[in-house]
Amino acid sequence: MQKRRLGNSGLEVSALGLGCMSMSFGYGPAGDKQDMIALIRSAVEQGVTFFDTAEIYGPFTNEELVGEALAPFRDQVVIATKFGFDCDSGKPGDLNSRPEHIKQVVEASLKRLKTDTIDLLYQHRVDPNVPIEDVAGTVKELILQGKVKHFGLSEAGAQTIRRAHAVQPVTALQSEYSLWWREPEAEVLPTLEELGIGFVPFSPLGKGFLTGKINEETKFDSTDFRNQVPRFSEENRKANQVLVDLIGRFAEQKKITPAQVALAWLLAQKPWIVPIPGTTKPHRLRENIGGASVQLAPGDLRELESAASKITVQGARYPENLQKRVGR
Repeated sequence: MQKRRLGNSGLEVSALGLGCMSMSFGYGPAGDKQDMIALIRSAVEQGVTFFDTAEIYGPFTNEELVGEALAPFRDQVVIATKFGFDCDSGKPGDLNSRPEHIKQVVEASLKRLKTDTIDLLYQHRVDPNVPIEDVAGTVKELILQGKVKHFGLSEAGAQTIRRAHAVQPVTALQSEYSLWWREPEAEVLPTLEELGIGFVPFSPLGKGFLTGKINEETKFDSTDFRNQVPRFSEENRKANQVLVDLIGRFAEQKKITPAQVALAWLLAQKPWIVPIPGTTKPHRLRENIGGASVQLAPGDLRELESAASKITVQGARYPENLQKRVGR
């Protein structure tokens, strides 16, 4: 697989990474541990070198899974993890980016990941109670100590990115971005381009919706996060089918899958964008990796863009309590 650099940092990763969250958390029951280890190792064999986890996924079990799966390949791969929630307090949804907490989280993450250094450490969500300069300064200390190599932010707004970057250069921003969530194009992407920061889109397949395998009749497991997402209400899924149908028609013309169209579109936006689709299925992993070698011509991109711009996607991408935590 081709490699990409995340902005000006020199951090080189495979053009597509693997988001590991759904293997433990978020989209229904956790996968079988041995099956998930096999899946992660299969991704390495197919050229993926960039793996994304976080202490809150589980909590903790996803980092343990990723650490065990990647231990034999540690020097060949880049592992990204995140701090920013209060996972030990019994209220894992509470934000906590206090400097002493960040340091504790990093020590615990290093053990779970079976490594001496975290390649890319993101603040998972901006904490309004801790100045971003203090967060960036703490990560800077950890970088000087050799415990962390690169600093990242997740779902941060343009001003926060600038303030953090002034203290410790930000290597990457991770946020949702896809053909059905294009808000980053307004302020975030131009800021990243100006500052030389890479962009790591999560949910590049619209939490599975852009694959064409979900419709208004789909029933999600009771533990599936999508049950709480307004965009995934039955009524909104029915309304949003028009975008999936458009991508499906385009995929048919190109003799590829809708997921591959969605990933190829993202990769074509900027050379410093590295999507991290997640999956628990080997055939989906192969399909997604195939998307990295699809080249959409300028004419294809214009056609897709023009048709997609006429469609208004229905429903918020987060329930209100979570929406308050993004774009700060």
